[in-house]
Amino acid sequence: MSLFIAKRFATFVATLFGASVVVFLILEILPGDPAYAILGADADPSAYQALRKELGLDEPALDRYLSWISGVLTGDFGISYTYSVPVSELVVERLALTVPLAVIAMAMTVIVAIGLGLYAAAHHNKVGDWGVMVFSQLGIAVPNFWFGILLILLFSVYLGWFSSGGFPGWDAGLWPALKSLLLPAVALATVQAAILARVTRSSVLETIGEDYVRTARAKGLTRAATLWRHVLRNALIPVVTIMGLQFANLLAGTIVIENVFFLPGLGRLVFQAIANRDLVVVKDVVLLLAAMVVVVNFVVDIAYAIIDPRLRAHDA
Repeated sequence: MSLFIAKRFATFVATLFGASVVVFLILEILPGDPAYAILGADADPSAYQALRKELGLDEPALDRYLSWISGVLTGDFGISYTYSVPVSELVVERLALTVPLAVIAMAMTVIVAIGLGLYAAAHHNKVGDWGVMVFSQLGIAVPNFWFGILLILLFSVYLGWFSSGGFPGWDAGLWPALKSLLLPAVALATVQAAILARVTRSSVLETIGEDYVRTARAKGLTRAATLWRHVLRNALIPVVTIMGLQFANLLAGTIVIENVFFLPGLGRLVFQAIANRDLVVVKDVVLLLAAMVVVVNFVVDIAYAIIDPRLRAHDA
């Protein structure tokens, strides 16, 4: 098991290093100049050169990359060009919204998808199965930002049950804060639940045909007990794969949803930073999102080994 984890951790570190290089190079070739974005196109040349020196933009690209990475490794994420505060403060403040939003959406996704997937597999080629397949097809076809707008029109404009956007903050109380995240979480979870329900259904149907399932039924176990005790665990490997990828997609998907619902989260921060050419914030936030994706995949690999010991034996 330790060798399995060591190999996965080495892959984790290499992927993060590659992501940092790609992020830096992409931002380097983007048109525009942060100094001009801050001072304006008609800025005094001496003030422009002084600001470039202050921001470190006059240094070679390699030196800027090494300085950035060494700062990230020591916890120094730099100072935002736009807000003139440490980027770490901005990120921590916004993560307090984005992470709970993604977790709520993921919880909704798992509960709905696994329930529907099991139900569809247990009623294969029946009305219930067809209903789940229709739902999943519609869920995949509808963009989450458009679905979010529909939710606002229905529950905020017509029914008045929820606010149309904004976040009161956790200081306002747990329920008001969670209530403001429910509609965005539903908008994020719908597409992911539709995909995961189809994967769960297919995996369960494939597992149901195994010999050990027929043996369990022959011993007198009920259909429900067989599904929960024998089928579900063995069908979880492809489901866990998709769950890991989906959580990463949920973190990235908040960029759009947070702008639809005017939520001051990490996604809205990176959107504003791109608009303001605040490259320090953009680099740090994009690298953080990439790190979250890699961490999720690392956790998924460990979960594989727990669910199916054959995987870690294969890598030993």
